Amino acid sequence: MKKISKIIITVVIFLFLLSACYHKEETPVITEEVEEKEEQEEEIYLVDIKGSVSKPGVYEVKKGSRVMDVIEKAGGLKKDANTDFLNLSKKVEDGEILWVYTDKEIKTLIGNTPTIQYVQEACHCPDVQNSACVSKETNNANTKVNINTASLEELMTLSGIGEAKAKSIITYRQKTKFQKIEDIKNVSGIGDSVYEKIKDAITV
Repeated sequence: MKKISKIIITVVIFLFLLSACYHKEETPVITEEVEEKEEQEEEIYLVDIKGSVSKPGVYEVKKGSRVMDVIEKAGGLKKDANTDFLNLSKKVEDGEILWVYTDKEIKTLIGNTPTIQYVQEACHCPDVQNSACVSKETNNANTKVNINTASLEELMTLSGIGEAKAKSIITYRQKTKFQKIEDIKNVSGIGDSVYEKIKDAITV
């Protein structure tokens, strides 16, 4: 009887130790998975915000943050800030530069045109990639070519106007100044079809 009791006790102890070892091996795996998940959820981006905000600088934001979140971290907008060209809902990227322009800077860049063009994609300002800026292309989009004063190169930026037609325009205006944009059809080689392509891009 005592022998049977010893066997039972031995079996119970063995099962207990086996169970303890099993749980000991499994626990670190679960812990590693949790830690890895937490690390992914807490991924941090660095974003540099400049311009018309209270505290320009580099800020840490969580992955998935948006432009408006970075502005909030920078103390908010100044009174002269202009966000017409700023997509506040855009998600920021690690290492990104944001620039908040002033009303004065916007007028300088695009003029006093009543037409507002929204920049939805990244554009390139001098030496940096800035997802919230007004590019030179935006400014040029609002500038018409004066056919009385434009250079050969400027005239050649017009649709359908190559070097030969540009030279013809210059030759024509040296003798007769253009009084209205329709007069450009008097230039050899420029008919109605070419005029329709360029009429919205020229002025006198």
